[in-house]
Amino acid sequence: MRIDLEMQSAIRDVLSSMPRISLLDLIPLTQDQTPHDALRDARELVLAADRLGYHRYWVAEHHNTRAIASTSPAVTLAWLGADTERIRLGSGGVMLPNHAPFVVAEQFALLEAMYPDRIDLGLGRAPGTDPVTAAALRRDTSQEAVERYPSDVVEIMHYLDPANSTVTANSRHRLRAAADIPHAPEFWLLGSSLYSAELAGMMGLPYAYANHFNMGGDAMSAANHYRRHFRASARYEQPQFMVSASVVVAGTEAEAQRLDMTQRVSRFQLLAGKLDKLLSPEAAAEFATEVEHTELWQRSKGNQYVGTAETVRRGLDELVERTGADELLLAINAYSLVDRLETLSALAPLQQ
Repeated sequence: MRIDLEMQSAIRDVLSSMPRISLLDLIPLTQDQTPHDALRDARELVLAADRLGYHRYWVAEHHNTRAIASTSPAVTLAWLGADTERIRLGSGGVMLPNHAPFVVAEQFALLEAMYPDRIDLGLGRAPGTDPVTAAALRRDTSQEAVERYPSDVVEIMHYLDPANSTVTANSRHRLRAAADIPHAPEFWLLGSSLYSAELAGMMGLPYAYANHFNMGGDAMSAANHYRRHFRASARYEQPQFMVSASVVVAGTEAEAQRLDMTQRVSRFQLLAGKLDKLLSPEAAAEFATEVEHTELWQRSKGNQYVGTAETVRRGLDELVERTGADELLLAINAYSLVDRLETLSALAPLQQ
C-alpha cells in the first residue's frame, strides 16, 4: 500500500526539527536475488538517498552468509558511490580485528580520492562472524587481538591523518596509505556497549550506537556514558552521538506489520544460527505458522519503529529526545526495493 502525500507531509513536519538523518543499508539478499541484483537495488537506494537529502549512506561488513551481499565495505562503496553527488559514503562498519590497520587505511584513502571529503570510516571491534570464518580471514583469534583494538584505531588514524596523529616517531612515519589526499575520512567508533562508548569518548571521536540490533541495550545510557567520558581531540572539539533505528513505514498498521514479518523471521533465524535469504512477506507468514509457539519465536518479536506515519513519528521523536542524538541512522528493513524506497521518501530529511 502506498503512502499518500498527506501522510508524508505529516512525517516531514515532525522530522524537520530533528537532527541529521542518515541511512544504513544492510544490502539483504532476497529469495529470488543474486548478489548482483541486491547490489543493483542498493545502488538505487543510495541514489535516492542522495536526492532526498540524507546526510550519509553506510554499509557494513559481513562474511560467510547467504543473507547479505556486502562482504567488503570499501569495494561496495567504490561501486555504489558512482553518480552520487553530495551524500557521505561510509562503513558502519569495518570490523577491525579482521584486518591489518594499514590495509584498511589504504582502502579508505583510495575511497577518499574517489569521493573527496565525503568518506566516513566507522570501525567496530567485534569479529562479526564465526570462528571458522575468522580463521579464514587470517585474523588473530586470541584475546590479545581484541585488546589491541584501541591501538589499531590510533594506527589507522595516523596513516590517514598524520597531521593530527598522536603516534610517536617510529617506522610508521615512513608508511603512506596513499598519495597525498586533501581530506582525511571522518572517523567513527561503533558499538552496542558501554566499552565502545567510553573508548570513543576518551579518544575524542564520534560514536555511533548500534540500536537497530534491538537486542535490549540502553541507547540513553550509552549516550550519557559517551558524553561523560568525552575529551576534545585535534579533530573533534565536541561529542557527536549517532543512534541507529530499524524502520518500516506503511499506510496502515496492519500493512506495516505484514512487511515486518520478513524481519521477524530473519531475527528468528539469527537466534537459531540459521540465517538465510530474506523471505517475502507471504512466505514469512507461512513460515511463522510453523514456529509461532516456540520460545525463540517469542524472543524475535517486535522491530523498533514499524507502523503508520504517526507510530514512526512518535518512536523516532522519543528516541531523539531520550538520547539527545545529533544524528539518526535509519535501517530500512523491508523485503522489496519499492517498500524501502517508499519508507526512505516518507522519512526524508528537509535539510538539504
